[in-house]
Amino acid sequence: MNMREQALLDEVLALLDDPSHRDHPLHGALERLYRHHLEQRERLERLISIADGFQQSAQYDLHDARHQLEHQRRRQRKLSRIADRFQELLHERNQALEDVSGQDPLTGLANRRRLHQHLEEMTDDASQPFSVAMIDIDHFKVINDRYGHAAGDRALIALAKTLTASLRAGDLCGRWGGEEFLLALPTTRLDQAECLVARLGDRLRQLDLALDASGEPTTVTASIGIAEHQPDEDYRDTIHRADQALLTAKREGRDRSRRAG
Repeated sequence: MNMREQALLDEVLALLDDPSHRDHPLHGALERLYRHHLEQRERLERLISIADGFQQSAQYDLHDARHQLEHQRRRQRKLSRIADRFQELLHERNQALEDVSGQDPLTGLANRRRLHQHLEEMTDDASQPFSVAMIDIDHFKVINDRYGHAAGDRALIALAKTLTASLRAGDLCGRWGGEEFLLALPTTRLDQAECLVARLGDRLRQLDLALDASGEPTTVTASIGIAEHQPDEDYRDTIHRADQALLTAKREGRDRSRRAG
């Protein structure tokens, strides 16, 4: 209520309280009107108070809701980060398990399972040629018999490192079994494979396995069979042809490579 309205009410109240106007015909009506106005003003003030209280409560509820919402958002972000990290760890664990399942435990090279998988993938890519080379370390049984199987294991590890170091990026060397190794050579024709295998044979001849306690060098040679994958040929047949070429190299005196027909 503004000052002008309050002044009018004060004036009306003064008229009502003045005894000289008590018998005026409008005195009763004015008094009722004044009382009605006071009641309406009191009701209005109560409504305003209720509205203020409701607004204050609504603001508090809104603030609380916003606080709860922000808390939920923070919690959701935290859970999302945890879930993402868990997925990363799960992926890393699965990748590690996959790597281990495709790895020879002694040499760290690809095992037969991984070699088969890799060669199958190479076969599916019919646009690119590839070759395989089967390698057998000559007279490896002599190493086991002379120096023991532990020394033989050390020799296989050293041979695996030499083979891996001799390859190009993209080539895959795996342990086929015992002292046999298989090379998968993508985008490689037979002539190219022969050149690569020749360099690899030289490196094996120069390798000293250092198994003799007297310091005498311990060297090895290898027999190698090479085959280029043919169109529409199953990669297992390519491996078989490389293995037959390996047998030819052995029959001809070992320490040499032969190509499949």
